Amino acid sequence: MEVLITGGAGFIGSNVAKMLEEKGVTVYILDDFSAGNFKNIVDLNCEVICADVLDREIYKKLPQVDAVIHEAAITDTTLDDPRKMMMVNFTGFINIFNFCLKRKIKLVYASSAGTYGNGKIPMEEEQPLNPLNYYAYSKYLCDRKVMQIKGSKDLPPIIGLRYFNVYGEGEAHKGKASSMIYQLYLQMKRDLPPRLFKYGEQKRDFIYIRDVALATTKALEVDETTILNVGTGQPRSFNEVVNIINSTLGKQLSPDYFDNPYKEVYQSFTQADVGRAEKFLKFTAHYSLEEGIKTYLNLLQKSKEKEDVSGD
Repeated sequence: MEVLITGGAGFIGSNVAKMLEEKGVTVYILDDFSAGNFKNIVDLNCEVICADVLDREIYKKLPQVDAVIHEAAITDTTLDDPRKMMMVNFTGFINIFNFCLKRKIKLVYASSAGTYGNGKIPMEEEQPLNPLNYYAYSKYLCDRKVMQIKGSKDLPPIIGLRYFNVYGEGEAHKGKASSMIYQLYLQMKRDLPPRLFKYGEQKRDFIYIRDVALATTKALEVDETTILNVGTGQPRSFNEVVNIINSTLGKQLSPDYFDNPYKEVYQSFTQADVGRAEKFLKFTAHYSLEEGIKTYLNLLQKSKEKEDVSGD
């Protein structure tokens, strides 16, 4: 099997690429490296195509593949450039969408739990959507486009994955768009009080990157057009995250609570209904939040130790 991954040098894309390569799949990575990091893929044997998904000319030159996994996107929800957000996330998706329809190849693409806004809990794929920012709106438009063609004859399967709150190795390059788990770790390892919006009781469906990569690879086996949640189904508070990081690092740091400046566009609670993922993907998350954070932080600390040794 041969698979093209857009945004393959990014956080989720690189982890998916690694998992597919381990399974013997031939992987092509398409990335313009405006956000991705070569360190995420330096150990892979895949062919790298340096290009922008907005460049329509590139689609004439891409190799023949069996499927596309579309991860290329701007993920910083605070980006103050709606036009850029919409061009990359929606127009870029349409280019990939049309490429797959023309070649009749399967498309798996990254959607987001952000499309639900502050909708009912647990969040089900068929409930009304209420995006609160341009990032979520761009993903909403992708999902809407797919649902418009669902049921049409002679079209390849298109599978949208609504990722919930993903954390794990390979996200460091994302800066302020990285997970809160990573950002809290950076504060707490320096013995700084973890900063949380008042009063840390907001809840998220946190899911470890290894589970997300597994769900994404399983989506390649789905043979009908659908949209699926990728989460654990277990919401946890930010206070709980701080407690787990404290326990893992052997610290006792108390949160520094401050006012949330993004209240109007902020999701206060996310929880995936995982029934459809279990049905279509035969997938349930393997890592609890405790297991995921412990595994992740151990990897981060080992990586830092290697950097310290190499820098001597």
